Amino acid sequence: MPVATVALAAQIDALLPQTQCTRCGYPDCAAYAQAIAEGQADINRCPPGGAQGIEKLAHLLQRPATALDPSCGTEGPRERAVIDPALCIGCTLCIQACPVDAIAGVSKRMHTVIDDWCTGCALCLPPCPVDCIRMEAQADPALATRSGWNAWSPAQADEARQRYARHLERHPRPLAQTEPPATPAPAADRKAALLQAALERARQRQRSAP
Repeated sequence: MPVATVALAAQIDALLPQTQCTRCGYPDCAAYAQAIAEGQADINRCPPGGAQGIEKLAHLLQRPATALDPSCGTEGPRERAVIDPALCIGCTLCIQACPVDAIAGVSKRMHTVIDDWCTGCALCLPPCPVDCIRMEAQADPALATRSGWNAWSPAQADEARQRYARHLERHPRPLAQTEPPATPAPAADRKAALLQAALERARQRQRSAP
């Protein structure tokens, strides 16, 4: 990759929220940034960054800001994962799935989420075999309704990037995922469908809870 493209990708990555949620259709924020820098992806595929994120990228790249691509989801308040201790079986699958190591626990022991580290990516929901994880609003009422960069700071994004780097040292991505696809692969659509189904199950449990 040309040096100029590498530098541009780094600038773009610095403007992404580092939630590593994959909703853009790429395996992580860095891969999406690389795809934008190479002209393979538009700047409107990041729901966590929201309209503010699109405006930041548009300003950097000197191009018009466009509406968020609905195929990637919608912008909304950043939620946090919560584990039901009565249902958790300590399988550690959620720990492996969390890209920023925001879940603490050991095998066959109840796990817990570190609220300040949780990016709200919801990637821990699909692998949970007992559906003991749900997404909830932020505990701080001042943050519960905020979205985009109003709910997430550059400092938090930088910390999430560092935790993700450490996570990759222990759980490397498969070689096939080290390069971003020219267009989101069908697997990304399946992952999105699984995530949406898991979120819907969590919402149903919340509605039926006494």
